[in-house]
Amino acid sequence: MNGIRLIIALLLLPSSVFAAENSGGATVPLDLTHHIVGYLSILLTVLAYVAAMSEDVIELRKSKPMVLGAAIIWFVICTYYALHGQAKAAAVAFESNLLAYVELLLFILVSMTYLNAMEERGVFNGLRIWLLSKQFSYRQLFWITGFLAFFLSTVVSGLAVGLLMGAVAMAVGKNKPQFIGIACVNVVVATNAGGSFSPLGGISTLFVWQHKILSFGEFFALAIPCLVNFLIPAAIMHFFIPKETPAASSRAITLLRGSKRILFLFAVTLSITVWGNVYLELPPAAGMMAGLALLQFFSFYLTKTVNNRESEYAYAYKFFGVDVPVENEKQDFDVFKNVANVEWDTLLFFYGAMMIIGALSFVGYLDAIAHFLYGQNHPTVANIIIGLSSAFIDNGTLMFAVLSMHPDLPHGQWLLLTLTLGVGGSLLAIGSAPGVGLLGQIKEGYTFGYHMRWMPVILLGYIASVAMHFWINARYF
Repeated sequence: MNGIRLIIALLLLPSSVFAAENSGGATVPLDLTHHIVGYLSILLTVLAYVAAMSEDVIELRKSKPMVLGAAIIWFVICTYYALHGQAKAAAVAFESNLLAYVELLLFILVSMTYLNAMEERGVFNGLRIWLLSKQFSYRQLFWITGFLAFFLSTVVSGLAVGLLMGAVAMAVGKNKPQFIGIACVNVVVATNAGGSFSPLGGISTLFVWQHKILSFGEFFALAIPCLVNFLIPAAIMHFFIPKETPAASSRAITLLRGSKRILFLFAVTLSITVWGNVYLELPPAAGMMAGLALLQFFSFYLTKTVNNRESEYAYAYKFFGVDVPVENEKQDFDVFKNVANVEWDTLLFFYGAMMIIGALSFVGYLDAIAHFLYGQNHPTVANIIIGLSSAFIDNGTLMFAVLSMHPDLPHGQWLLLTLTLGVGGSLLAIGSAPGVGLLGQIKEGYTFGYHMRWMPVILLGYIASVAMHFWINARYF
């Protein structure tokens, strides 16, 4: 009880941290870094992240402590501001962070919905069966899955690409756990590298694009550095792969109605998103929501024409050169079922993370960190350090934190930060969504310890990609 009274007393006490209104009449945010509100915010942040990182141990979904932590922190901050007559200032700050999250949510929501629709129609399963049917050697499959992960991750969620290619590696390496492990390491590196030079493929790149710091086309300046980041570790790992060829799969590829047209609609959606942002300056979420509307109407069309064989593909078409029969038996294609199957735990985790980072920025901690990182160090050193830290902390969270610091950087340094944050997560299995996803999916061959064995090789690729960026993108500095 005495502790509660002390906290209330401290909240009610007038504080020297109040700043006067600026010349425009707007309220200047208060520096609460040395106030009990700031200390409490730090404590709650640490507790929330520890609980989230202990998900597998305590069996508590990572989103729950993050959302609760964000709620408590913001209620404490808003209570303090309200007690001193500045409730509106805190509310406006909260709404600003919420808007940034909503844009991210809508973008990822539509992307995941399309991916779920493709999976439900059998597209990804067909790709796995096709790869297994061609009798590629283990070394060939290593490179095929790596390059597929690299290029698919430029437009598809890294988690989805990682799980898809991991499933292929697990299927072909049933009797070769050493192949499963090394192939999964390669998939994680390739996925993170591919998603780092496209605003459509990675969370950190999407943040930079949404904030209009870099244009859509500028990200592709990182294509060669990202390719180097993937190729150097892969070239070294190549010599540790078994030379045998796995047994071929005899399963037939069967796709459900509408699978080809859903792929087409996804391509149209991405095109609308890029066009709307580049030429109309609309946020990326606007184009993605337009694409969701197209998928909804196509769902309505499939439902209404399910028994109309004449209006559908009643014949086989080609899937990677293989005749594929189109199934008409499944009738319950519902977009909202695909929305419901979205990885909501991850989306809510990002809500908690972004709102907590926003709160720490509003309190004043991120300004202090920015002063230390970018005021006392060269931006290159700061960006490389931040990139390396993404091996432990999600790159999307780190990028949002840096954006909240508002550092004054040239485009070359923003590209460097995008590169290092994107590929730095490959250093450890827990550093990126593909790695975490594969740790949960693969039961034999791929472990945290196995991934760490290849960390020196991955770090070599990290260093080489940074050097390549300075070599070929010197004009941006």
